[in-house]
Amino acid sequence: MNPHLALGEETPANDLRARVREVLERRKLTDSVSAEQATASWEQDRFVARARALFYARMMFLTLGLLILAVPAWSGYFGLTGPFAFVGYFTMLLYSVANLLVIDHPRAGRWVTYTTLCLDLTITVVLIVKPQVGGGLQSPLLATQLLFTTLFSILYPKPLAILPPLLALPITTRLDLLLNRSVTAVELLTLLWYLALNFIIVYVLVYLNEREATAHREVVALQGDLKELAVVEERNRLAREIHDGLGASLSSMIIQAEYILNLAREDGLRSEIRELKATAEESIEELRRNLRMMREDFELAQGLEDYAKTFRERTGLDIRFERTGLPRKLSPDAQLALFRILQESLSNAVKHAEAKSVQVRLDFSEDRVHLIVRDDGKGFDPARTPRGHYGLLNMRERAMKLGGQLIVDSTPGAGAQVAFSLPCLQS
Repeated sequence: MNPHLALGEETPANDLRARVREVLERRKLTDSVSAEQATASWEQDRFVARARALFYARMMFLTLGLLILAVPAWSGYFGLTGPFAFVGYFTMLLYSVANLLVIDHPRAGRWVTYTTLCLDLTITVVLIVKPQVGGGLQSPLLATQLLFTTLFSILYPKPLAILPPLLALPITTRLDLLLNRSVTAVELLTLLWYLALNFIIVYVLVYLNEREATAHREVVALQGDLKELAVVEERNRLAREIHDGLGASLSSMIIQAEYILNLAREDGLRSEIRELKATAEESIEELRRNLRMMREDFELAQGLEDYAKTFRERTGLDIRFERTGLPRKLSPDAQLALFRILQESLSNAVKHAEAKSVQVRLDFSEDRVHLIVRDDGKGFDPARTPRGHYGLLNMRERAMKLGGQLIVDSTPGAGAQVAFSLPCLQS
């Protein structure tokens, strides 16, 4: 044997598993990730990347702000003199760092980023309006409002979320009037120009964001469909191989058993050959049933009823089968679990409970399917399962894997009831 293959460290499958685990751990996802969870993870990663870019932009503005505070002519123009200016500066620095610390949190990161961005906008509006000369609609900082519109549109592409930067322009105009500044025709043109630019920025960024999100959802959905299609194709390929290989071998065994049975004369030998033939026939029936499940061509209710009838004919056990409700859509794994639990329950009724009769009920409700198997055997204590008997454990594991519920109710001398229920697939 190749030692590298024996160690299982350098095969393509192991490399692929390692890459998958790395991505899942980085994105904090599980192996059973859904398309919705994958999209949500992608949107969160995109937001975090953009919010980090906002932090670096803030650092650049804070560096420029420190330069303004250091130059007396500039700080005097904006009225940023005295200790309050430095207190405001360091307050901005602190909440910017605090925002960076919580930026990865799915909910707090978004709310804190939005709140601090609104604080940045408020401070910018004050700086635009404050100068007595050259302030308001004449301020050189007025173009910063377009940057805020862009940032809000990128981080929060929703109409209400983008409202604060759009209100900055009419608020600036209103403050100009309150400060007894007359709005000239040129300033009115400036206002209209900025409003038009804001509309263009919002439309383009929101449109592009929606196109990007839609394209990503389509790609995720397509990947899921391709995965399902690959599973179906592989399942059908295996079904063909099993049918042509194992199915042909079992059929040949049945034919050979019939031939030998015609040649045999001893009663003991004929009995053994009949048992061999019956086992082969049961195996090929089990094979066909599994192939139908693999090809999703298995009708659950009819399959369970047919098996109960075959089991009754083979063992002589009085089995009464009842089904109620309209059949619901179930996954192949769910159908197999229901079938296996019926098999195990009937087998236990014969081998361990020594039952005389069994009642089997299959009930379809609106969102669940229920299988109830009750026998009149000698019963047992479910809490004291003998060592080496794994039937109940296997049933519980099947139920747990599929999100179902298994209840085993039995007492010595009073028979046993196995109740198994599973959620149905949404239509």
